[in-house]
Amino acid sequence: MYHHIKKLMYTVNVGAPDVRFGRMLLEQFGGANGELAAAMQYTIQGWNCVEDLARRDLLLDIGTEELSHLEVVGALIRMHLKELKTDREAAEADPLVTIAGGGGVSLCNSQGNAWTADYLKITGELDVDLRSNIAAEARAKIVYERLIDHTDDPGTIDTLQFLMTREITHMKAFSAALESMEKSPFSIGFLKPTPVLVDEYFNGSTGDGVEGDSDMHEPWLDSFGLNPVESEMNGGSGLSIGQVNGTEDQEDRGKQDSGKRATTSVFADALSQTNPSTKKGGCNNSNASNGRASHRSSAKKGKANHRS
Repeated sequence: MYHHIKKLMYTVNVGAPDVRFGRMLLEQFGGANGELAAAMQYTIQGWNCVEDLARRDLLLDIGTEELSHLEVVGALIRMHLKELKTDREAAEADPLVTIAGGGGVSLCNSQGNAWTADYLKITGELDVDLRSNIAAEARAKIVYERLIDHTDDPGTIDTLQFLMTREITHMKAFSAALESMEKSPFSIGFLKPTPVLVDEYFNGSTGDGVEGDSDMHEPWLDSFGLNPVESEMNGGSGLSIGQVNGTEDQEDRGKQDSGKRATTSVFADALSQTNPSTKKGGCNNSNASNGRASHRSSAKKGKANHRS
């Protein structure tokens, strides 16, 4: 249940309206990194999160706050766009907002493109969603910084500073929720990656460029167990493709599956629990090959019996 209170989370004051800046602000209303996208992403993740009620509460808390931020951004935009309703020259300079939106807010970005659910990152895998949320907050923080660069109105700056600061607050909360799962940052999902291959850094961009770029040898080439591998086209051995042989064991999921579950959870009956995809044979698996050979042999016998 939602309940609206007729009070902004942050009081907006605009001293000098700027129609062009108002249109820029639409990016944080109906844009890819805007408040509506954040509110919908976190809220829907929360509704889906029946396996961990504590983190569900976190998602719904922040998702609801993002709706409040949407209201603040909307108020800020309206104040900057108000001249579209009284000044014909300003209105003619931005007919899309004036005619289609009546000089107010609409669910579009700063270029007039309609908001879309394609902006949302929702996987149903809690740690993956938390990482997406951390990145979403970081992107929004950068957008607010850039908006601040384009205004000198004190009230607008304060409002944007408030919104920008809350992005970092949410990053902290999402990061804490992720870290408290006590799992490796590279343990994603239920299946382990293929050994050897997972540690090979493929040097896919080689040679010298006209801007002074060349092959760089930086710490990330051999961090976390990585080792550089050259392409066969560059005289190297290439990736260890032959290591792929079906699936591996189950990942260490830390405390990801130990949270309090909702009464509607079906975790115990999920395929990942009842019929895991670990140790599924691949083309290089001798047992799988023998199985296919036996199948072909049986099929040949069947044909021979049929002919006789």
